[in-house]
Parts: sequence; C-alpha cells; structure tokens
Amino acid sequence: MAVPNQVPNPDTSPESRLPDDNANAQAGASGRNGAPDPAPTQRTAIAELLRRIAPVADELGERFAAAGHELALVGGPVRDALLRRPTKDVDLTTDAPPQRILELIDGWADAVWTIGIEFGTVGLRKDGTELEITTYRSESYDPKSRKPEVSYGTSLHEDLRRRDFAVNAMAARLPGHEFVDPFGGLTDLRRKVMRTPGRPEDSFSDDPLRMLRAARFASQLGFTVAPDVVRAMTDMAGRIEIVSAERVRDELSKLICGRHPREGLALLVDTGLAAHVLPELPKLRLEIDEHHRHKDVYEHSLIVLEQAIAQEEDGPDLVLRLAALLHDIGKPKTRRFESGGRVSFHHHEVVGAKMTRKRLSALRYPKDVVADVSRLVELHLRFHGYGTGEWTDSAVRRYVRDAGPLLTRLHKLTRADCTTRNRRKADRLRRTYDDLETRIERLGQEEELAAIRPEIDGNEIQEILGIKPGPLVGRAYKFLLDLRLDRGMIGKDAATEELLAWARAEGVVDGGSEGDGS
Repeated sequence: MAVPNQVPNPDTSPESRLPDDNANAQAGASGRNGAPDPAPTQRTAIAELLRRIAPVADELGERFAAAGHELALVGGPVRDALLRRPTKDVDLTTDAPPQRILELIDGWADAVWTIGIEFGTVGLRKDGTELEITTYRSESYDPKSRKPEVSYGTSLHEDLRRRDFAVNAMAARLPGHEFVDPFGGLTDLRRKVMRTPGRPEDSFSDDPLRMLRAARFASQLGFTVAPDVVRAMTDMAGRIEIVSAERVRDELSKLICGRHPREGLALLVDTGLAAHVLPELPKLRLEIDEHHRHKDVYEHSLIVLEQAIAQEEDGPDLVLRLAALLHDIGKPKTRRFESGGRVSFHHHEVVGAKMTRKRLSALRYPKDVVADVSRLVELHLRFHGYGTGEWTDSAVRRYVRDAGPLLTRLHKLTRADCTTRNRRKADRLRRTYDDLETRIERLGQEEELAAIRPEIDGNEIQEILGIKPGPLVGRAYKFLLDLRLDRGMIGKDAATEELLAWARAEGVVDGGSEGDGS
C-alpha cells in the first residue's frame, strides 16, 4: 500500500464531553449484556453518524435481518462518533459468511469489491457511501507464520472480544441502533485509557501488531496505556518479528503522524518494541559520563520532531516528520571522544543518510519517501557552513540546487534542529537562517533558482563541439551547470566561449578551433 507524503486529515483531539460514571448510570438505559448505554450526548453522536450513512445502513440492516442475519456498525466509527472525531470509515460486522454477504448485496450495491474476502471482508458502494462488511471472526498467528489464520464466528459478543482494545469493541446493531459495549469501552473513552477486552497476552498472541497499535493510539488519541498492557508489550516485544514489514510500516506511519507522536514513540522505546521495528531510535540514548558531555541525542531528536510539527501548514507531513526523527541516527556510529572532554560526530549526516535509506527500505516505504527522507538527513547540517553569512552567491545556488523540491522541508528541518537553551545563540541562528532565506528569495527572483539549467542545452553542446550523443555530452553539461552555479547568467556567447575553452583543455577539439560537426 502506498504511503502518502502528506496525511490530509490530522487527528483532532478527543473532546472532554464524555459523561462521568454517575451521569451514565443516571441515563437509565442498558444495552445488551447489561452494558450501560451512552448518555444522551453520546447517543446523539451515534445517531448523527447513523443518520449520515442512512438510509443505506438501515436499509442494509433490514436486508440482513430479513434473511435471518445480524449486522452492526462496529469499531472505529463508533469510537470516533463518541469522541466527536471525523471518520471516513464505515465498518460493519455480521454473522453471514462472505459468500452469503455477496448474495445479500447482489443487485442492491452500486459496486462491490472483494480484495479482502480471504479475511472475511467485502467492500461495497451504495449511493455514494462506501462500506466494508466483515464476517464475525477470530484470527491467530502460528509462532513461525507472518500470516494470520482466520476462523469465522457466529456471535457479535465473541467478535468484539477478539478486537484489539475495548474502545474499539463497541457496536451499534442495525437497523435498531442498539448500543453494545460488553467490555467497558465507553468507560475507557471517558478515562482516556487503552485496555484489551481480555488478557493482553492473549490479544497480542492473536495478533502481535496490536502492540504497535497501542502505541499508535497513544499518539493519535493522547490516551494512556493500561499497566498490564504495557507489561505484556514488554514481555512479548519479540513477537512483532513475525508481522510483515508492510503492516509494521503502516502502523508506524500512523503513529508518527498522530497528534502526540512523542508518547507513542516513548512507549515503543520503553517496552523494547522499537529495538525490533526501529532499532536506531533507542540507540540514540547514548551514555554520557562525567568527562565527556554532549546533548541527549534521543531527547534532542524528539524535540526536533515536535518543533518540525509546529511548522506544518497543511496537515501531518510524513517525510518531514521521519527526517526530523531520524536526522541524527548516524551519531552513535560516529561518536569520538576528543581531548579536553569534547565529543565529535564527524560526518554523522552522511552515515545517517545511509542508515535511513537502509531502515526505511527494510520497512518497505515507497522509493520516493526513502529518497526524500534520506536526502534531508544528508543535508540537515549544510546550513551550519553558512557561518554568519559568508557564503557566496554560488554557494547559495548550490544549496538550493542540492535541496531541489525538498527546499521548503529543509528550511523547516534546519530551524527545528535548533534546540539550544541559550537564548542568545538561538536568536543568532534564527537571524542567520532568516538571512539565508532572504538571499535565496532574492536570487530566486533574479535567476529562477528552482529551475537552474545551463544556458546551453545538450543539442547545442553537440552542435558547438561537433560531437554525437554520449557520455561526453553529459560531462560538458555538468561543466556548464557548475559554471551556471558559480557565475550565474553570463549569456550564451560567453557560455559558448567557456565551453570551447573547456573542450580544448579536455582534448575534445583542436587547440584554437571549434568543432566542425563531423
């Protein structure tokens, strides 16, 4: 599954309008299995969600009921409705097996897709609303398998029991809208805590990816994770190794793009999960002794991530956030103890870029994400050669040229990388970077920096030098590009003279003569 660079819909923080236990009890209603119904405001939230997808959902529920089958809205949509968070998903669950689902929606749905049917899921679209219907099921992993074994069930209660967390184990039956909450998910929402419906060890044994989901929900919702769940995550961290890289990647991306990524990442590190899915992160916790002092690289990286997030303008930017988190992962490998108690990390940006490329590739991130994040890691120190503004216009052009389409992200990453508590130093760095951006803008207006090209193209090079297509044209083009970066626009005539002088020095044309086209 492709991972977008930009995540268009940032999480919204849960509203604190959930009633307390007394208010809920006073509502006086009970759901199935004796579970308390939501208080009036929460019933309204579910009703609003159901109205949004009605009459499709109720009509579908009536079709299933008429055929003797159950149907319920379940999981994330119910949770998000109660939290008054926007949701795009409409997830339904039923006792009907997949082939029976297909029979019941045949001729009724506008479109049907069966890409997940081997796991019991059928997708459909009706009147512009997309829904997914999944048969009651349980799934478990063989200790040596990366694929879950799926078995179908006949009970909504048992289907909810096998779900990852109690806040995702609530349902609303269709078409009657009866609220079902056998494991206290509503109470957990109110208390902002993540618990599993049953023993966490059983839940994580069924699907080890749920350990990552716990950290992801801590990031997205700002919830705490129950102590017994944290203990199970710590004891079973190694089980995550059997989960495919793609599934790990997707959870990690959602975690990093949440509203509270520090909480999720800290949970991964503290439980030992990070050692299996992103081992470079816990390794940033470099020991600091009384003789050799330097920044806490782990804490610094989390602060840089937060400061990068503060600069986002159009929602979570996965590439920027990954670059901020990983920008210093080359430091542990390059740490050297110098005389006088100093510590150096020479070329950690180059080493870090290679490590970033290797890790993100192993997690099966798309090639463009791997390339962009590793390039930002490689470039993140470039600004510090700027001094107090000593760069020539040529150096500024190269800075822009090397950053290419990543320039805006590089600006944000560079600014985020300033975590010094020395106010005077921080102000100086900010002013210096302001100056660099001003120079980039001025040169950009004068020279269209983002589209820098030599003043002579490849066809003209061949004509001037009398050569055919091949590596020599590329060498000449690079010479002209360096000339353009160093001296700016000098005009075609002057560029031609410089090209001929270079060609003579390279032995491409006779001394003092131009190519004759042969």
